[in-house]
Amino acid sequence: MELILREDVAKLGRPGDVVRVKNGYARNFLLPRGLAVEANQKNLRAFEHEKRLAMRRRDTKKQIALQQKEKLEALTLTLTMRAGEEGKLFGSVTNIDIERALRELGVEVERRKIILPEPIRQLGEFTVVVKTDPEVEAALKLNVTAL
Repeated sequence: MELILREDVAKLGRPGDVVRVKNGYARNFLLPRGLAVEANQKNLRAFEHEKRLAMRRRDTKKQIALQQKEKLEALTLTLTMRAGEEGKLFGSVTNIDIERALRELGVEVERRKIILPEPIRQLGEFTVVVKTDPEVEAALKLNVTAL
């Protein structure tokens, strides 16, 4: 039986793949769980239409992400923190602090998209990676100064 996969199925394929499976596997597992639909002309046309719409949505999201990347890379974010004599911070700078500072400047970024390998505990200049899209990363300049 030929089916069009609607979701990722291990060892079988990705969404949109037309696969050939045994009748029992299709009737008892894939079709009842909504993981696949039968590969007839109507379903193939509908799937192609959905695929085109998804590509357009992905392209618009990517364009928005590229615009946001340009905005972020043009910024130099300055955070003022309490620090000791040797330049060590009392506490640390986390992605939540960076998110708040960006929000004050009018730039909305989710904190999960701000990638910090570890919290910043020193004064100085740093480059922080912000994933605006799975394929687009921006390099934000961060300057941590003493209070």
